[in-house]
Amino acid sequence: MTRVVVWGATGHAAVVREALGGTATLLALFDNRDIPSPFDGVAIHLGEAGFDDWERGYRGERPVHGCVAIGGAGGRDRLARMHWLHLRGYPPLAVLHPRAFIAADASLGAGCQVLAMAAVCTRATLGEAVIVNTGASVDHDCIVGDGAHLAPGARLAGEVVVGECAFIGTGAVVLPRIRIGAGAIVGAGAVVTRDVAADATVAGNPARLLRRNPSHA
Repeated sequence: MTRVVVWGATGHAAVVREALGGTATLLALFDNRDIPSPFDGVAIHLGEAGFDDWERGYRGERPVHGCVAIGGAGGRDRLARMHWLHLRGYPPLAVLHPRAFIAADASLGAGCQVLAMAAVCTRATLGEAVIVNTGASVDHDCIVGDGAHLAPGARLAGEVVVGECAFIGTGAVVLPRIRIGAGAIVGAGAVVTRDVAADATVAGNPARLLRRNPSHA
């Protein structure tokens, strides 16, 4: 049985735990907010200081894997926390729901999460800490950058390139060979018919520019 600690203790943590099912034992939860644990019998610890306290007191078996349950447009935070845990000795755990489809020739980076009814199709490449959420799909030859998140029901057609830490909203559709820039946000239900610049927010059908987001460079 895989042993895992999870950083992030709200709704996405519940999704991750369900996806893991009986394949992993959840040892502890961590969050930067002082909130109650969502799971009976699993303690929550506050921030990095809480992690230090838990680690000093842990006497169980190793290895222990790390998983980051930070969803939404929090790709940079998710990626940074995954690397922080890895440096502390907690290798990233891939979360692959048993009812997801992942092609045999797809490539998934460390810490990816492919959730219920999602599809990652032939020759697709996912970077580190990518989330392909419930019912989302990544078609052939797509490249999805580190920390990107496809929300539930989002659809990438073939040969789409998604930049690092971009967020594709619920039910959005991205047409073939489109490029989505790093840090961009595609609104829920959008239909993307042309390239989206880095750090831009687009929405609508066809998707149009709403604003430029503050640069994360």
